[in-house]
Amino acid sequence: MTTGFSSGSSRFADYFVICGLDTESGLEPDELSGENFEQSPLRRTFKSKVLAHYPDNVEWNPFDQDAVGMLCMPKGLSFRTQVDSREPQFHSFIITREDGSRTYGFALTFFEEVTSKQICSAMQTLYHMHNAEQYDILHTPTTPHGPEDQRLPQPRPVLHAAPAISRLQRFNSYDISRDTLYVSKCICLITPMAFAQACRKVLEQLHQAVTSPQPPPLPLESYIYNILYEVPLPPSGRSLKFSGVYGPIVCQRPSTSELPLFDFAISEMFNLLGVENVLQLFTCALLELQILLYSQHYQRLMTVAESITALMFPFQWQHVYVPILPASLLHFLDAPVPYLMGLHSNGQDDRTKLELPQEANLCFVDIDNHFIELPEELPQFPNKLEFIQEISEVLMSFGVSPEGNIHSSESQGRSRFRSVDMVSDKRNGNLGSPLTSYLLRENETIARLQALVKRTGVSLEKLEVRDDASCNKDARAQCDEEELKMHQLNIQVREVFANRFTQMFADYEVFVIQPSHDKESWFTNRDQMQNFDKASFLSDQPEPYLPFLSRFLETQMFASFIDSKILCHDDEEKEHTLRVFDARVDKIRMLNVRTPTLRTSMYQKCTNIEEAEKAIEMRVAKIDHTALHPHLLDMKIGQGRYEQGFFPRLQSDVLSTGPTSNKWAKRSAPAQWRRRDRQKQHAEHLYLDNDQREKYIQEARNLGTTIRQPKLSNLSPSVIAQTNWKFVEGLLKECRNKTKRMLVEKMGREAVELGHGEVSITGVEENTLIASLCDLLERIWSHGLQVKQGKSALWSHLLHYQDSKEKNATPGGLGPPGFIHDTERRKSDGGGSAMPPLRISLIQDMRHIQNIGEIKTDVGKARAWVRLSMEKKLLSRHLKQLLSDHELTKKLYKRYAFLRCDDEKEQFLYHLLSFNAVDYFCFTNVFTTIMIPYHVVIVPSKKLGGSMFTANPWVCVSGELSETGVLQVPRNTLEITFECQNLGKLTTVQMGHDNSGLYAKWLVESVVVRNEITGHTYKFPCGRWLGKGIDDGSLERILVGELMTPTTENDERMCRTPPMQQSPGMMRRFVTISPSSKPKLNTGQIQEGVGEAINGIVKHFHKPEKERGSLTLLLCGEYGLVWALEQVFQHGFKSPRLFKNVFIWDFLEKAQVYFESAEQREATPDENWQTRVRHFCRFMRAINSTSRNIGKDGKFQMLVCLGARDHLLHHWIALLADCPITSQMYEDTALIKDRSLVNSLIRVLQTLQEFNITLEASLVKGVGI
Repeated sequence: MTTGFSSGSSRFADYFVICGLDTESGLEPDELSGENFEQSPLRRTFKSKVLAHYPDNVEWNPFDQDAVGMLCMPKGLSFRTQVDSREPQFHSFIITREDGSRTYGFALTFFEEVTSKQICSAMQTLYHMHNAEQYDILHTPTTPHGPEDQRLPQPRPVLHAAPAISRLQRFNSYDISRDTLYVSKCICLITPMAFAQACRKVLEQLHQAVTSPQPPPLPLESYIYNILYEVPLPPSGRSLKFSGVYGPIVCQRPSTSELPLFDFAISEMFNLLGVENVLQLFTCALLELQILLYSQHYQRLMTVAESITALMFPFQWQHVYVPILPASLLHFLDAPVPYLMGLHSNGQDDRTKLELPQEANLCFVDIDNHFIELPEELPQFPNKLEFIQEISEVLMSFGVSPEGNIHSSESQGRSRFRSVDMVSDKRNGNLGSPLTSYLLRENETIARLQALVKRTGVSLEKLEVRDDASCNKDARAQCDEEELKMHQLNIQVREVFANRFTQMFADYEVFVIQPSHDKESWFTNRDQMQNFDKASFLSDQPEPYLPFLSRFLETQMFASFIDSKILCHDDEEKEHTLRVFDARVDKIRMLNVRTPTLRTSMYQKCTNIEEAEKAIEMRVAKIDHTALHPHLLDMKIGQGRYEQGFFPRLQSDVLSTGPTSNKWAKRSAPAQWRRRDRQKQHAEHLYLDNDQREKYIQEARNLGTTIRQPKLSNLSPSVIAQTNWKFVEGLLKECRNKTKRMLVEKMGREAVELGHGEVSITGVEENTLIASLCDLLERIWSHGLQVKQGKSALWSHLLHYQDSKEKNATPGGLGPPGFIHDTERRKSDGGGSAMPPLRISLIQDMRHIQNIGEIKTDVGKARAWVRLSMEKKLLSRHLKQLLSDHELTKKLYKRYAFLRCDDEKEQFLYHLLSFNAVDYFCFTNVFTTIMIPYHVVIVPSKKLGGSMFTANPWVCVSGELSETGVLQVPRNTLEITFECQNLGKLTTVQMGHDNSGLYAKWLVESVVVRNEITGHTYKFPCGRWLGKGIDDGSLERILVGELMTPTTENDERMCRTPPMQQSPGMMRRFVTISPSSKPKLNTGQIQEGVGEAINGIVKHFHKPEKERGSLTLLLCGEYGLVWALEQVFQHGFKSPRLFKNVFIWDFLEKAQVYFESAEQREATPDENWQTRVRHFCRFMRAINSTSRNIGKDGKFQMLVCLGARDHLLHHWIALLADCPITSQMYEDTALIKDRSLVNSLIRVLQTLQEFNITLEASLVKGVGI
């Protein structure tokens, strides 16, 4: 495919526009642009109008008067007098249409003298009124009067945007007899592609033509006609030269195999922000957070926004994108969707005065002050340090300082007193300004870079000088060398960024899930489809990348990228970006066949910078096309004259239509250029294809965001209402998709059927999903807020609720204030009546969070509260309760807010309710260092005299994170509550007693432990005696527990998955007898039991580390390995005389005695046998000599665990099968005597050899092996 324009849009520019003061309608204050009337009249803004645009309309890009008017002069008209600085300012802007396609605008704003007497006298009148008011109110003038003040601001650096005011208020008056009044005017080109440098030169030369003493060679109309109708867009991979008023202008366009066109100076963004900040901002943009850029200069806003989005290649920003937000659209900051917007600051208010509706998720970039505020929990970009280093090397080779240098940015109009300021600053050894040196101290990354700067020997002094040379920008066009340098720097930095993605996603194609349906049905079910196997992709990635990648794979931009991959099967159909990216990926994979570096975190530097640079240099060195020169038009004599210093209204008759036979029109219409419709307009820039893709773009890409772009028109309340309604629908849809995605991930079974690969969810991924749910809740809670308080809208609402409830709670009433549903308790959390259930209380859960000292911020508290509510399965219920206080909701939210749309709110709560179907540990697993109260109850057997028990019991609770140590339990109550650092999920309880008193025998049913914050209750079944001379003589036992599922008759609870531990095996069907009576299993069932136990352990190790459950449970729990081997040894065990219980341990001790004596007699078959015997005897001795009072079964459990850890079990089974003691103690039918069965048992046990089994401390305490 070549370039693909409809023949019309192959023109360089679509419109030429003039905006400014309409003298007919006079001075109209611009209320929408938000300036207050305490300002002096010269500082106020007035309505500007589009005075003229040529031609009237072009069919492929209809003229949007509102949008162009707003963006050419976003702050309206501004006035100046002769004492003010009146340098012309250039800025660019972008208009995004409903379908996501873009048009660019380039505007030059300058000042002209006001000649209309009415306007001057109107200004005088406004001043009289203003001064009178000021005097009445204050008696003291608001701004300093006096000649000194008047002269001070003269050498200010020139501001970029005309309406921006210097921080020092100027002399505050206008006197019609003494002062000359000037007003801003703007000339603008609207173009289909962003050739920023060329457009800037065209406009500057036009302005120069009007202001210079000599008139230009031809009338202005000739030049404008030329640029509108006779200059074509350069074809892909070509360069084009055309004539401005005073000099030639060159623009060039990358070929289809290069990175897409980008013509803004990236170096300016690095100068303004520094590499470290740019990378943080880049990370926020990739994760689709809300980004607000803030500057007094429109061009800076545009440069930073366009640079950041260009660096995302091959991904594209999918959400609201308004680099310059006109003042009348400020309510758009309320949008509960990801956005990238630029807000103009008037240079006086500091950040704290800025009322932003939501900040929980906001990245705020104060461009002018080199400062960036990040949202909490932002993951690091992969290989961040090496990446920063690589970018810095590129920047320094062009003399740009990696730390950024606020003052050298924007080569335009830099004042002398700033430079002096910097020179003196450098003498103090600082780099650019005190701020930069502060940043250096603060930031180790940058400190490393500074060292790098020294190593590479780049002198910053010289850089400054070179920079100054480039700043000396006269009216004459800058030398081309300067521009070439900009293009070289741009392409180098962009290649370095593109290379990161090529490396990271080199094998992405393997994981794309191709739809099984035809495209049509794929479109309709797009919401339900998974298009990328995320779990498998992440499992291949280096650990440090996961926090970033797992969040990035959830973004809209990634989904859209993969969608476009699915939609095009061959190269012909591919979007430009995708084609370029795939070509690079193929190249990398070719290289990697020889040097496999993929999937390691080894850093690969960019290698194709040189060829990219060559392509540009070639185009500049040899210009491919030259456009027609401007020429005289068919104008009457006397037309085209104008007064010097005033930009005229042009002759619309000559500019309204283009030439009838334009050689370009002929040349630019080969068949392939006239692709179907205007959507084809620069496929490289708009990335749109045929009708189906357009439909797709509107459908699929709008998945979570119903609004791509605010409509730039003068807004009526009905438009605002409609917009908000769209937001509400969008939020609900997003909520539906998120909950569904999280459930599918968690429940797994359905996931596999829908083609999501493995049934697994990594800890990282779960965290990502929950973080994105928290983001969504914050966005919902900040939609339509009346007054913003604190950074987290959700937490602020909760605090209001807490206050109101605690005020209403009757003092001296029942229990602590704030227990709302006093009567509501969870039905049986504990074992039967072992524990009264925990109260359900929203406020109590808030208090838990407030008591956690580690969580400092509101956003952090809100997130912790959401995590806790998820873990307790109360999120939907708590939020329902919070919103049931209608008075409070009314007080806090505007009528249109999501939380006041009843139907949507109900549906939203219903979606959240579905989380109750699965178990989350998102609070326990994240806040690992906090103190948590636990409640322990020991349940003695009802049957046999627990009441006579005289000894003193103790317990020790262990979890995945740590254990408590021994805790004494009062004999009379058998329960304690204690506080300790988070133990994680609980795994074992060791319990025992000190054997004191007359009756020290105790039959214990179970131990129940509850986490008093999350309400998770674990039951540790026992069912055995503790006491000397009874059962196996044990005074302590190690119990393995499982999480109990609350049984509820509440219909609020929905169905639930079985607990997260092992899946119930076949064994449950055979074993229905209680463990104390020995079940009789046949050999087949025993083999199956062993197989399942081993299988459970193998599966455990095949899961990613973050998701493994408890290994202890698989070894010692119900139907674990210890139980299975117990069955092996009990099969065919000869039952001894009546009343005497013989334990497996007795048999093992006899075998040990036999082996030891055999060793002494040295009747040893071979070396191997000897080492096995030695190991076996050593372990037996160690366990027997332990100081712990564990009984015979406890010792057997310990032996099995140690044997599994040291991979000795299969050796021991072989030993024992051959031991003569076995034949004495077992019947002939016993499993242990059946050769073939023993061999298969040995083979099964051998599979444990490849795993590194780590035992929990409680299992092997007191054994020094």
